[in-house]
Amino acid sequence: MGDISSPVLATRPAPQMPKPANDKAATAREFEAVFVGQITKMMMETVDAGDEFSGGHGEEMFRGVLAEQMGNEIAKRGGIGLAPAVLAQMIRMQEGAANAR
Repeated sequence: MGDISSPVLATRPAPQMPKPANDKAATAREFEAVFVGQITKMMMETVDAGDEFSGGHGEEMFRGVLAEQMGNEIAKRGGIGLAPAVLAQMIRMQEGAANAR
């Protein structure tokens, strides 16, 4: 078993994203960070924080901030593979709009 302070690493790296000239890749990564933050927040709400290890009202206040930061860090370290799919869809939509003109 690992040290509790060691970072959680993905079992396999997320697929590499293409390097577009504009900020679509950053938008896709930001979308992934927000999504992961939201599912992390929902996950944390299901955990029963017992009195023994509970942080009380302070923990309740900052739990959302913690989930958001966890989402940002997970996305920064490769995420869950959502950003490349979002980016590909954004490019497809943009190409479709350009072809419709």
